[in-house]
Amino acid sequence: MKKQKKLKKKQIIKKNNYLQYIILAFIVIIVLLYVLVKDNKTNNLSDDKQIPPKFTKQGELIFLSKENDTLKEIDIELADDNFKRQRGLMYREKMDENQGMLFISLKEEVQSFWMKNTLLQLDIIFVNSKKEIVKIHKNAKPLDESIHYNSEKPAYYVVEVISGFCDKYKIQENDKINFVLQK
Repeated sequence: MKKQKKLKKKQIIKKNNYLQYIILAFIVIIVLLYVLVKDNKTNNLSDDKQIPPKFTKQGELIFLSKENDTLKEIDIELADDNFKRQRGLMYREKMDENQGMLFISLKEEVQSFWMKNTLLQLDIIFVNSKKEIVKIHKNAKPLDESIHYNSEKPAYYVVEVISGFCDKYKIQENDKINFVLQK
């Protein structure tokens, strides 16, 4: 009887040890996965700095005069979530004249942009919810964090295009935009 109790006790201890090893292995795997995912995210951020993002067409935007004449049509990439709005055109080394980025805000309010990590000289166009241009800042200086380009009036959209674009196509405040997004 005593031998059977001792044998059962040893079997229970062995089962508990196996269970502890399995739990420990599971914890180690979870920790390793966490570290790998964290390192991968960190590497992706540094990769973004090394490999400039490429333009992705997500729609078309038309600049219209006050009289609704078409001034210029461009392809647009969207900045429609917090990450994309914060990142904007950072680290881009080039952008074609027929390309731009359309920022869509969460609400119409005075907007402010800067050129942190932005390598391109840009024209920054602030647009209200009626799609009327309320402010244009031409030739925003690349990599300059000291200047904040302000809409002065409430804006819902911001369009960034290559510097000189507004002068070349005679785009002015009080002109309008319209756009179609791809599905």
